[in-house]
Amino acid sequence: MHLKCTAILNTIATLHVGETGIISEESLDVIPLKLLEMGCLPGTEVELLQIAPLKDPLYICVNGSHLAIRKEMATQIKIIKN
Repeated sequence: MHLKCTAILNTIATLHVGETGIISEESLDVIPLKLLEMGCLPGTEVELLQIAPLKDPLYICVNGSHLAIRKEMATQIKIIKN
């Protein structure tokens, strides 16, 4: 019997402050061009830095840049948790 190794996909919105994940290839179609240009590319590590008091926006770190993204967008960007 072969065990198939599959990664569990989560979203940026499911991360806790300080946790990291790798942006999944599946997210390429949903990430806006503006975020892609800022480095939110598949295969890139993303860290959740802070959540605003009303839970929106989320502050993330990608390639050393700090970005604020809406929770709605964060729930669409799939990641592989580290």
